[in-house]
Amino acid sequence: MTPAARRTVLWCALAASAAALLPGAPAHAATSTATSTAAPPLRFGACPASVPDPPAPARVTCARLSVPLDWRHPEGEHIRIAVSRVRASGTPAERRGILMVNPGGPGGSGLPYAVTKRAKLPESVRRSYDIIGFDPRGVGHSAPADCGPMGGHFDTPGADPVPTGRAAERAHLASLRRMADDCAKGAAHALPHLSTEQTAHDMDALRAALGEPRTGFLGVSYGSYLGAAYAASFPGRVGRMVLDSVVGPEEWYDFDLVQARALLRQREVFFGWTARHADRFRLGDRTDAVRDAYRGARARLTARPVGGVGPAEFDRAVYRALGRTERWTDLADGLRATLRDGDTALLRPDTPFDGAESRTYEAANRIVKCADGHAPTPRRVVADVRRMRRLDPHPVLTGIEASTCAYWHHRPARRTPLGSPDAPPGLLIASAHDPVTPIEGAHRLRHRLPGSRLVTLHQDYSHGVFASRGNSCVDRTAAAYLVDGRLPAGDVHCTGPGLPEPGPRR
Repeated sequence: MTPAARRTVLWCALAASAAALLPGAPAHAATSTATSTAAPPLRFGACPASVPDPPAPARVTCARLSVPLDWRHPEGEHIRIAVSRVRASGTPAERRGILMVNPGGPGGSGLPYAVTKRAKLPESVRRSYDIIGFDPRGVGHSAPADCGPMGGHFDTPGADPVPTGRAAERAHLASLRRMADDCAKGAAHALPHLSTEQTAHDMDALRAALGEPRTGFLGVSYGSYLGAAYAASFPGRVGRMVLDSVVGPEEWYDFDLVQARALLRQREVFFGWTARHADRFRLGDRTDAVRDAYRGARARLTARPVGGVGPAEFDRAVYRALGRTERWTDLADGLRATLRDGDTALLRPDTPFDGAESRTYEAANRIVKCADGHAPTPRRVVADVRRMRRLDPHPVLTGIEASTCAYWHHRPARRTPLGSPDAPPGLLIASAHDPVTPIEGAHRLRHRLPGSRLVTLHQDYSHGVFASRGNSCVDRTAAAYLVDGRLPAGDVHCTGPGLPEPGPRR
């Protein structure tokens, strides 16, 4: 039996044991007086094979926590939340408690993130905190969601995601309806309960089960939204909180549109960068020439997909690349290879879209967004597509997942609350030109967390900043806050690396 198989067998045995040992956390209301102090302690053991081992002598262990599917009815059905932990490496005197971490999404698996993110954190933070990862409900090993075919989302090559003309618009709306129907069928009675607010209650039950009066928290991207939701429901339980690459506090559909417009701005920056390196990429020495090459590559793949890459896969590759400048070289090389000889290798996704992990991510992403707030109307979805096409004939609509909510089967009565004046001020971090979570969202969210400070990484164009970009100014500021509680006297401005030099040819 391989080591991975042995770990999986041990994990399954642990899960069965936990199901008997953990009958469920007690009920609590969505207020600052809520408490889960009676929750039984967790029983940690082996992790599933998907969780990597940290460098020795650190060790990762895992457990499962039983929580109500619906916190408003804690006596009802329970689900189990998968939890991972890497202990603080410092002395008892250095320990500051627990630091829960979330990698984003919605839909990102946090179980391995306790290991992978911890490896990048400043040593002082690793010495001070037990790093706690967890798969949010509906994700990974925590009652994973599966919408099934999702209206053809996993078909390869997929249909053009940018509808042109009334017939294409009707087909686009029909695919959204099929996706909503598939999610209602796949998630069934769990559909309305996979919200961020419910996950925030799971976090507090986890805090109580770990025996901690408060929890530190590091959330990236959607993780910032989750942290703000926890602060809204449990302001008295918030310890030191770092929200990185902040999602704005608007409705999810409105945020998706803000992101789509930011991606268009970032794509123009990419075109100009590629043109400045014309000798390397040979796509033209002017921005408009590179733009024409881009449109030519997309048109070619729309007319005749190659290697499973059509316009949907092309747009997904662009969406992924625009958020991290280290991926720009491959994107530019992919455009040239497509135009030169039809080679789409650099435009294919890293993982197949029919993989179980990808299916869970795509399902959880839409289910959480639609459970968190109000939905657009189909009429508005079409109107916004037309507005985006007036900005550019080929906008990147890949990230507008909340358009599916137009046909959702369960409409939440209210939005997930975010932030609280009763929570302690935290530290918000943003890249000045991040197109995935534009910095305007950080400015808006900070009003929900009075007294919080904003760290801005200027001259940076990527998503994910703290313990990610290697910027000493950012990392030093965040580490000082997490370890010593030193919140800066005012906002902090750090200098980023600017646009990158092209990487080597592959």
